[in-house]
Amino acid sequence: MTRIIADISVSLDGFVTGPDPGPRNGLGTGGEALHTWAFSDDPDDRRVLREATARSGAVILGRRLFDVVDGPEGWDDSSGYGAGEVGKPAFVVLTSTPPTSVRLTDLDWTFVTTGPADAVATARERAEAASSAGGKDLDVILMGGGATVGSALEAGLVDVLSLHLAPVVLGAGTPLFTGGAPRTLVQRSVISTSTATHLTYDVSG
Repeated sequence: MTRIIADISVSLDGFVTGPDPGPRNGLGTGGEALHTWAFSDDPDDRRVLREATARSGAVILGRRLFDVVDGPEGWDDSSGYGAGEVGKPAFVVLTSTPPTSVRLTDLDWTFVTTGPADAVATARERAEAASSAGGKDLDVILMGGGATVGSALEAGLVDVLSLHLAPVVLGAGTPLFTGGAPRTLVQRSVISTSTATHLTYDVSG
């Protein structure tokens, strides 16, 4: 069964970027510390990254994050989604207006302008098609940014919340949680390394 998994790195004080994020500074000031774990040689960090990317049938991201990864300082062959770990899943971008051009033309982009529920439905269709073609269950990964993950959680569209809690206090930036309806989380796993605490929760209501 295809699950909708929100997977994002967050600081101890709840931010998914540092202050002043922008197209050429996607993680904001000091925000690089959030993703130290993703470049770690620790075997547990590597396993968490490998398992997360291996189950990706489709990936959802918001427009601001798209502008960062497709921008001049964004992804390349060594730093793209799951680089060195996985093939290239379909990418679904939640946006009010599609871009006029795309730099990363070797990736499969779909732009959805009708809200989070339609973005999730589109990504689910792509993941299920990839599952059928590959003969194994694949999931939809909500990789961010914070507003996209937060809106999906508030709308009840998320099955699993996977947080990579970095040992850093940023003080300001883009918050992951900004209110909304309460959600009950059921803790499923905790993996601690020197660079992050990897937390997995089922979202039950």
